Amino acid sequence: MRRKIRFLPLLLLLFLCSCAPKEQQSGTWDALELDHSVELQYAAQFSIDRYQGEYQKITIGTDGVYLVVPEGGEVPEGIPEDVTVLRQPLDSIYLVATSAMDLFRELDGVGAVTLSGTDVNGWYIDEAKRAMEEGSMVYAGKYSAPDYELILDRGCDLAVESTMIYHSPEVKEQLERFGVPVLVERSSYESHPLGRMEWIKLYGALLGKEKEAQAYFDGLLERLAPILEQENTGKTVAFFFITANGGVNVRCSGDYIAKAIGLAGGVYAFPDLTGESSVQSTMNIQMEEFYQKARDADILIYNSTIDGELETLDQLLEKSPVLGDFKAVQGGNVWCTGKNFFQESLGLGNFMVDLHRVMTEEKPPLTYLHPLA
Repeated sequence: MRRKIRFLPLLLLLFLCSCAPKEQQSGTWDALELDHSVELQYAAQFSIDRYQGEYQKITIGTDGVYLVVPEGGEVPEGIPEDVTVLRQPLDSIYLVATSAMDLFRELDGVGAVTLSGTDVNGWYIDEAKRAMEEGSMVYAGKYSAPDYELILDRGCDLAVESTMIYHSPEVKEQLERFGVPVLVERSSYESHPLGRMEWIKLYGALLGKEKEAQAYFDGLLERLAPILEQENTGKTVAFFFITANGGVNVRCSGDYIAKAIGLAGGVYAFPDLTGESSVQSTMNIQMEEFYQKARDADILIYNSTIDGELETLDQLLEKSPVLGDFKAVQGGNVWCTGKNFFQESLGLGNFMVDLHRVMTEEKPPLTYLHPLA
């Protein structure tokens, strides 16, 4: 009887070990057990695999692989050299890719960004500007000239760079040499406009806010469904700005703005305009070519990002009097974007709503477009 009593603790110990979660039994890379892969409906530039124990593997493009380790979790042994480890919580981020700030804001994650690659005067997102004014976010230098001392002093645990960093590879190498992981934001490479906004799922994974990210994207699709399901209006739209030398900058036909025009129910005025590479988004053309292709366009939209917002048609005609011959100018159907449009990357959904309302001549207020009269 005594032997049985002594044997019971051993049996209990063996039973508990056999019931322990597998991810706790082995701390190796190969032992991570896949739970599921995150469904992506439009994005093609990243993927997320979720493993038992709340570990996540994020793959960006063809050369960026990251293992997100949950708070309190152990870093597995045997991780391949090309895999970058990110330890949660990520609460001291150096954000250089300005387009990502809108996604941090939507996820209530601006507080995680303590270092900015844009000075306070360069922000059009109120939360980012306020954080810099209050000192919770500080300027740490642009992408090509970061303040390494400040970045290290702030205990930076992740640098989110735009693809501009590829022009300064030595900066990326130096940050990594100092132990700062670098994630290169590639949402601008997405071919589908909604793919850009689906990147909120990636930032949800980084911040531990996966449910919030999924809820936002589901709500976005629900809001856009009535527009996406309608027939094309057939109205032609040109999106442009006048360059300093009198030329015209327009979007390539494969660019997300051109595609957003189509999704919103319009026809882009330059359907066959391609750049030297598949990722080139804009081209400069001569006014003669713009005149030929866009003179009869139903709608003109002036891009204010480069040289500031316009308020009147006279201001537009001062840039190029020949625009007075255009159908849209004569018909009073000329619009201008706000300066905040490109920084508010999630605003692309509202921009598509704006486009649809302009094409269908609906009267509700617009978010990113205002008329030039």
